[in-house]
Amino acid sequence: MAKSIFNIPKDLFLQIKKLRKLTQPYFLPYTETNGWLFLMLLVAMLFCVAGSVLFLLTGLMGISTSLSQELTGQYLGGVEQSLEKIWNGKLGVGISFLFLVGVSCFISFRGQLKQKRWLPWLILGFIILMLLSVNGINAGITFLVRDITNALIARNEDSTYRNLWILGICFITALPIRSLQFYLTEKLQLLWRDWLSKSLINEYLKDQTYYILNPNDELETNVDNPDQRITEDTRDFTNQALDLSLNIFDSILTFSLNILILLSISKELTLALIIYAAIITFLLVFASKKLFRLNYNQLRYEADFRYGLVHIRNNSESIAFYSGEEQEAKEVNRRLGSVVKNFNLLIIWSAMIRVLQRSGIYGSVFIPYIILAVPILTGQMDFGQFTQARVNYQLLEGSLFFIIYKIDTLARFSASIGRLEGFQTNINSINKDENKEFISEVKDSKSILLNNVSVKTPGKNNILIEKLDLSVEPQQSVLVVGPSGCGKTSLLRVISGLWSSHAGQVSSPPRGELLFIPQKPYMTLGSLREQLCYPLDKNRFSDDHLRAVLEEVKLPSILERYPNLDIKQDWPRLLSLGEQQRLAFGRLLLNSPKFVVLDEATSALDVKTERHLYQLLKKRDLSCISVGHRPTLIDYHDTVLEIIGDGSWRLIPSASYELSQS
Repeated sequence: MAKSIFNIPKDLFLQIKKLRKLTQPYFLPYTETNGWLFLMLLVAMLFCVAGSVLFLLTGLMGISTSLSQELTGQYLGGVEQSLEKIWNGKLGVGISFLFLVGVSCFISFRGQLKQKRWLPWLILGFIILMLLSVNGINAGITFLVRDITNALIARNEDSTYRNLWILGICFITALPIRSLQFYLTEKLQLLWRDWLSKSLINEYLKDQTYYILNPNDELETNVDNPDQRITEDTRDFTNQALDLSLNIFDSILTFSLNILILLSISKELTLALIIYAAIITFLLVFASKKLFRLNYNQLRYEADFRYGLVHIRNNSESIAFYSGEEQEAKEVNRRLGSVVKNFNLLIIWSAMIRVLQRSGIYGSVFIPYIILAVPILTGQMDFGQFTQARVNYQLLEGSLFFIIYKIDTLARFSASIGRLEGFQTNINSINKDENKEFISEVKDSKSILLNNVSVKTPGKNNILIEKLDLSVEPQQSVLVVGPSGCGKTSLLRVISGLWSSHAGQVSSPPRGELLFIPQKPYMTLGSLREQLCYPLDKNRFSDDHLRAVLEEVKLPSILERYPNLDIKQDWPRLLSLGEQQRLAFGRLLLNSPKFVVLDEATSALDVKTERHLYQLLKKRDLSCISVGHRPTLIDYHDTVLEIIGDGSWRLIPSASYELSQS
């Protein structure tokens, strides 16, 4: 138990470090600055806001006095006197000096606030300005409540209605300020989420990171469901980060403004509240450690469950052909079972935490009466002071019980930090130096050259092909054959730069001159025009050009069904595999590479159509490397690379290979 208690500060420090890593880049460049500069600018912003509040309030009081000195003195005399004390003493000079310091800090580091980084600081400054204003109004309301209570007890009609008018003005003033604060908070959350999501997407798609983070074996990665982390986790993180940060700041303001007032009324009540809140908070934080882990697991299980349903939707036709509904139901129900089981634990622990929360809150109700009963009964305190003490006590209670009220949110926030920071760390760490087994250092060349190359599966020691020498010059073609599992597709991954060679040197044409077409072509989320042009700009080709290409690859039926090239459909479901393969050849013709790698790219086509498509490649003088099992493919290639299956291989002229197989 002691070990767990001592681990709490360490865990908190780690969470704060992760939080800074996620938060700072939106406000300041993370690599160019350190955490102290970020913290310094936050403090500088508080100086700017404090000075702005003082200057704004002084200006408003000046306008009010010039309009009606009598009404200002009657209703806002206390505020006017307080401002005079501030400006006549050292406090006014001190706040003005700190304001200038804060402004100077932002001017000095304006170079780090490029790329619109000034905008979140400006919005955050306005939000804090409004929090200060509302808390100042709340502090004033406690005195009004005291005066109204005493006036009612004394049956002083003038004092009662005058203070009620002032109280109404306070509420009318606070309402638009609080509403604008909520709007700006939501706006800042949206801007932050937009920036963070785009940043993660760019890093996720950079250097084929998305490919490395999604290996065939799910156990090889600790980053599950990247889609959820970029969508839901960024939304939850930005929302909760702002909500909790502003609530913490609001609580500190409330505490700072009301602690002195409550101390002036009753030191015993103030001390009792602080001790009671510290004990309850410590017990709650210690008891909630399990809740934090359960929330983290719940996010993962929910994402796994959703992915299972998406998988069924994406493969609905294949499942229907197999009549695999029962097996799919078992798998989805298994994932649902994990969600339900973990959520059951979450319910139990949440209920226990809420019992502790309620107990602490209910217990605090008795403290003011227990502490202040004697002063009231002995006449040392009037009822107005007691009422003011109760209001101050409630405000302080809300600030000191912040963790108690927000423990569920803190648990979900901790889970969001862990998942999002883990995802960010993984995608940032992936580069060609740290993942040499995946991304190959392929040299640009006018041909495909493999010199003494060995191929193995990343992360494993099984050598698929050993010491391969291969040269594919312009207008040459090679057919790769061999038994299933011998490494044919793995070799294509090495040539295309997706995998690194275990040994030897690989040289390939630069990007744009080498195109890979798999057995099941990729169908993008877009229109028919975008399918054909991918990955080029869809506006690069005219409608007549696209229609001519579809005719050329024997797909006139698509134009009959979908004459509008801009129509968007679920193409993987609507088009057969054979149609998708022909569409991929149309995409190949539009991209016009010099080399093409075909991994059983005509397996779903009839022999006649296959011959036609390979003739199109030959007419355009394209060099190709093909993987396939059909004997007819030999006729379209100059050389056959036969992979034996034990790491050995041999190169044979296509004509000789055909004779040797007879």
